[in-house]
Amino acid sequence: MMIHEITEKAGKHRRRKRVGRGHASGHGKTCGRGHNGAGSRSGSGGSVRASREGGQMPWFRRFPKRGFSNHAFRKHYSIVNLHALAARFDDGAEVNAEMLVKVGLIRDTKVPVKILGHGELDKKLNVTAAKFTESAKKKITEAGGSVTEA
Repeated sequence: MMIHEITEKAGKHRRRKRVGRGHASGHGKTCGRGHNGAGSRSGSGGSVRASREGGQMPWFRRFPKRGFSNHAFRKHYSIVNLHALAARFDDGAEVNAEMLVKVGLIRDTKVPVKILGHGELDKKLNVTAAKFTESAKKKITEAGGSVTEA
């Protein structure tokens, strides 16, 4: 038997720390929280966030903010590739947001759909979506299908 095999078994089950059970336990009175500060208060488990610096100017506020971020204004799309359409729809099928939800390619119809041109398409599909990439339009029309931007 090797030392790492012993410690592996010995350290496997750790006893629960029972706080507030008197001085003799080693976790009495303040229960391992210290005396004052946010960590000693009730409910401090979730209220003191990791980025809290205790009165020091926070890291995020110390640096100048420059430029423009499009994060709040960008348009979100549900993305669907052509190879997924080819795998789930039959030849001559009507493909729209409702049908994509039904076959499980997108979650719901609240977000507009964008069709990407990854993969090959050998079926004639009539696809209706909010946006298409140029390669997707080309592959759908070459297969004999139609593209409708709605």
